[in-house]
Amino acid sequence: MYMDLFVNGRGRHNSPTMGIRVSIVEDDDRLRTEFTQLIEDTSDMTVASVSPSGEDALTRVPEARPDVVLMDVNLGGMNGIECTRRLKESRADLQVVMLTSFESNDKIFESLTAGATGYVLKRAPALQILEAVRDVHAGGSPMSAAIARKVVQFFGKHTAQAPASTPAAEVDRLTDREHAVLVALSEGQQYKEIADTLAISINTVRKYIKNIYEKLHVNTRLDAVRKLGRV
Repeated sequence: MYMDLFVNGRGRHNSPTMGIRVSIVEDDDRLRTEFTQLIEDTSDMTVASVSPSGEDALTRVPEARPDVVLMDVNLGGMNGIECTRRLKESRADLQVVMLTSFESNDKIFESLTAGATGYVLKRAPALQILEAVRDVHAGGSPMSAAIARKVVQFFGKHTAQAPASTPAAEVDRLTDREHAVLVALSEGQQYKEIADTLAISINTVRKYIKNIYEKLHVNTRLDAVRKLGRV
């Protein structure tokens, strides 16, 4: 199932001082090795640390000072959600992408509440996992399409039960293109889908999203979508 993790390998290793520094927290020996190789064989990333448990990560990750953490949700012992919560308490700017084998609403929202910025299926293609690391490092909030739609559906149900409180003034500051990107995010679209729809590059999508976050004073897709008031 996970053999496609190596499709992007280039057979060269990064300098430990170059690229996006990634820490890997995974208790499955085989997957931990595969994720490590995937990152090491990518020209713009380097492995900062590797941990087989949440308890180990609480020591290694702060010492390694990575830019992004790939975190297994269902670790033995301390799970990935609790590990993320504790790591974020000591370093609020740490970006965490949760990796899971299944789409569970409870796990998704517990992870996001704990401070995770992205949530990707382990069975996703290698390029999607790497893109998630790049996106979160660039200020995005990557999720698989299926997970993003679950998030939108969840907030749609809960917003319908509560009084609306849309900060219209902030949303009105968005340009037409930024507003279109935000609407696409609220529909669960991924960066590539948005780029194709608006006939722009993925890098341009990232720039729009960065501008949206700054204007709305938010740090994640979920917070931005809440302010749009369409979920």
